[in-house]
Amino acid sequence: QVQLVESGGGLVQPGGSLRLSCATSGFTFSIYRMSWYRQAPGKERELVACITPTGSRPNYAYSVKGRFTISKHNGKMTVFLQMNSLKPEDTAVYYCKADRPLFPGSDYWGQGTQVTVSS
Repeated sequence: QVQLVESGGGLVQPGGSLRLSCATSGFTFSIYRMSWYRQAPGKERELVACITPTGSRPNYAYSVKGRFTISKHNGKMTVFLQMNSLKPEDTAVYYCKADRPLFPGSDYWGQGTQVTVSS
């Protein structure tokens, strides 16, 4: 059974930091691209960051570049999102996703974790 379980969300003040984790099981983690998406109220879900199966060549949305870092640990089957210098506009539900771009239909999603940036 495939599982992706996000954790680490919460309430943080502007300028603060959070580290999200997505623990996975039930699929071959090491061959999947891993991504973090977010969805704010009333907005569409958007890609925040993604990383290749080998952990190289991370890509980031322009709005988070220089503040967020995606990483993965294949042995622990976990992907992380380190978020620094958080802004109120980063408030959203954050989701992790696993996919294989050459094999459409093999996407897996987590249930999401809430991040709220507010003073």
